[in-house]
Amino acid sequence: MNKKVLIIYTGGTIGMKRSDSGFAPTKGYLAEAISHIPDLSSPSMPEWDLFEMDPLLDSSDMTVKEWNLIGRKIYENYHLYDGFVILHGTDTMAYTASALSFMLKGLDKPVIITGSQIPLSEIRSDGRDNLITSLLIAGEGVVREVALYFSGKLLRGNRATKMSADDLVAFASPNFPPLAEVGITVKYNYAVIRRGGDEALSFVPLSEIPIGVIKVFPGIQFSLFESIMTDKLSGIVLETFGAGNIPGGGGKLIPIIKKAFASGSIIVVCSQCPGGTVTLGAYKTSSSLKEAGAVSGKDMTTEAAVAKLYYLFSLGLSGDEIKSYMEKNLRGEMSE
Repeated sequence: MNKKVLIIYTGGTIGMKRSDSGFAPTKGYLAEAISHIPDLSSPSMPEWDLFEMDPLLDSSDMTVKEWNLIGRKIYENYHLYDGFVILHGTDTMAYTASALSFMLKGLDKPVIITGSQIPLSEIRSDGRDNLITSLLIAGEGVVREVALYFSGKLLRGNRATKMSADDLVAFASPNFPPLAEVGITVKYNYAVIRRGGDEALSFVPLSEIPIGVIKVFPGIQFSLFESIMTDKLSGIVLETFGAGNIPGGGGKLIPIIKKAFASGSIIVVCSQCPGGTVTLGAYKTSSSLKEAGAVSGKDMTTEAAVAKLYYLFSLGLSGDEIKSYMEKNLRGEMSE
C-alpha cells in the first residue's frame, strides 16, 4: 500500500506571491503552484493531502498559539497518515521544529519541516526540491522524529539553527551531525537517528509563559534588566560568551539571578557560539552563575532552550524539577 503524507502549510516564503508591499503568503496559491509540479503526481511519490492554515503567516508572526495548532493537527491526524510535512517560513522554523519535538511525546513517525528562500512563484525557487525531498523522506519513514530539511541536509529539528538570511543553504546543526545528506540518493546516518519506542503519542499544548532571551555583550549594564528578571519572566535564556562566561565575574548580575530564582524564574545559560557547550564552573567567570542557581543549557541551541522552557513550564512542574530537566536530554536536543 502506498504511503500517505499530510502537508500542513502555515505560510512563509515558499507559498508567497509578489504584492505592492512585497512578498506575502496568499490564500490558495500554494495548492495552485504545486498542482503544476509533475513530480508530485509521480508513482514514486507518496500520496499526499494538503491542509492550509488560516490565516497564513509570515513566520516572524508565529507564536505559541500557532505551535499548538500545528501540533494538534498532527496529533488528531496521526493514525491517518504515515508522515507529515510542514511548510513554514525560515525565520522561526527552528523554533517551531524545537517546540514540536517537545510537544509530541512518543512520536514514531516522520514530521519534516521545510520551506524555501525563494518563493515557488519565482524563477530558481529552492522550494520545489525542498518539498519533493521532504515528501519522499516523510513517506519513507526512516527518520521518525521532528526533522528539518533544507538544501540537501536533513537535520534534527531541535538541533537546527538558521545561519543565513540569503544563502540557499540556510540552516546548520553545529553540535550534531545531519540525520541524512541528500545527493543522488538519500544517505541516512543511521547511527544518530532516534529510535521510536513503544510509548503512545501524546500531545502537550504549550502555555503562553513569559520567557525572555538576554544576550550578554561587552559593557552590558545588568541593572537595566533587573525590573524584568523577577516574577515578570518565568524563564530566561542567558546567551553568554564562550563556555558560559559573563563580564566581571557576574558581580552585578548574581544578586539579580538569585532574586529571580527566588521569585520562581529559571535562568538557563546558553552560549553565543554556534558550536560548543556551556560548562558552568569551567572558568571562574561562570562559577558564580552556577552558585546563584542558573542551569547549564550545555550544547542546546537558543531555539531549543526556549521551546524546552515552554514545555516544562506547561507540564506544571516545580522550579527544582524544571531545573533538573533542563539539564537532561529529553528529545535529542542536547548531548548526554
